[in-house]
Amino acid sequence: FLFPVFNRKTGEPPLINGWIPYLGKALIFRKDAYKFLLDQQKKFGDIFTVHIAGRYITFIMDPFQYVYVIRNSKQLEFHEFANKMASKTFDYPALSKGKFPELKENLHRIYQYLQGKPLDIISDHMMKNLQDIFEWKCSQATDWETEKMYKFCCSVMFEASFVTLYGRVPAADGHKVISEIRDKFIKFDASFPYLAANIPIELLGATKKVRKELIHHFLLQNMTKWLGGSKVVQARQDIFEKYELLGDYDKAAHHFAFLWASVGNTIPATFWAMYYLLRHPEALAAVRDEIDHLLQSTGQKRGPTYNIHLTREQLDNLVYLESALNESLRMCSSSMNIRISQEDFVLKLEGNQEVVLRKGDWIALYPQILHMDPEVYEDPKEYKFDRYIENGKKKTTFYKAGRKLKYFLMPFGSGISMCPGRFLAMNEMKMFLFILLSHFDVELAENKAVRLDNSRMGLGILLPDVDIAFRYKLRS
Repeated sequence: FLFPVFNRKTGEPPLINGWIPYLGKALIFRKDAYKFLLDQQKKFGDIFTVHIAGRYITFIMDPFQYVYVIRNSKQLEFHEFANKMASKTFDYPALSKGKFPELKENLHRIYQYLQGKPLDIISDHMMKNLQDIFEWKCSQATDWETEKMYKFCCSVMFEASFVTLYGRVPAADGHKVISEIRDKFIKFDASFPYLAANIPIELLGATKKVRKELIHHFLLQNMTKWLGGSKVVQARQDIFEKYELLGDYDKAAHHFAFLWASVGNTIPATFWAMYYLLRHPEALAAVRDEIDHLLQSTGQKRGPTYNIHLTREQLDNLVYLESALNESLRMCSSSMNIRISQEDFVLKLEGNQEVVLRKGDWIALYPQILHMDPEVYEDPKEYKFDRYIENGKKKTTFYKAGRKLKYFLMPFGSGISMCPGRFLAMNEMKMFLFILLSHFDVELAENKAVRLDNSRMGLGILLPDVDIAFRYKLRS
């Protein structure tokens, strides 16, 4: 059966159907979405519809048109889609208005704890917890210590995030308990792309069992034993208690989903930031110099026995650190920003263009195309740690075809689907790198190329295809 490309109703974009019933272009899209979309853009222009596994997804490729999609949040909805996907992936009941009135809105309001003054408080706790973990690492490292980098980032970031959000496990073997949760988390996370692609969990080996065990850790009787949890988690607990139809298991599943949202992308993003710095000595030197200068100017001493305190302003003023981090995010993020048409609707775009949408059609932006556009970013495949700096200040103006772009870096999504924890995530990654580089000499211990593993294309930060050894020792 050959399904040709054809124009449908007047105003509907060209349809790329594929020849395999139901699957359409799913297999080729999954193999390399970036290359596939660029190829279609060359053939059909900036707007086209692709049939992928029973869905008709209209891609808007021109970054100047993004604003028209993001602006139409009433007709082009995101939350319902995210809710369905999350409830299936993390095993809690969908947040229907009839069953759980205002639960979605109440949970959304809690994100105020990840902004402003409350953000400062949770960031301070994260900084302290990171320092405690690094101090513990220092006590093990008398000379050069060699570890696998992804494993190292995962171990430090998972524990620091867990303790910051949910509190300390008071048992003498607290580290061990969190390590056990982390190991299960990694197993679950490996199946995440399949769950997101709607593959039944029963077909994914031990994933169902592992998910159940993970959720069990977040049952109320276990969480009440943990000490010093965050306000954001406490506020979520308080809200769940108001809904009698939410069972204990359902509440625990929500807490587990929140943990995944907190570390699922931050861990690989931290890895890439560290990997690129270690691959580029001039970047490492510039960032370390900036860190040392800040410590000196604030009269703080570096080293595991000293507590370092950073204000939000100080963190924000580390322009080389932020630029290096943004550059690694540009290179490793691959999120698809999805909206679903709530009605038959004509989307009006710049230049008198219109896209006729049917109710239930998906619209997608794929920012990786923008991030790798040589018109916007010169030599986009090269890591340039100072790409986001101009005259010693943050650079926020980027152009395409001589026009200034409103959106030029989108690792956290856009509009209503933008990650509410993005400010905390950026702080966490900056603080990890700050402590690592102020405490340790670090270098790669093997010379091999690490590439992006494309199996998570469209879902956030891509993982590395292999791990790589690095070594660290206390700075003299």
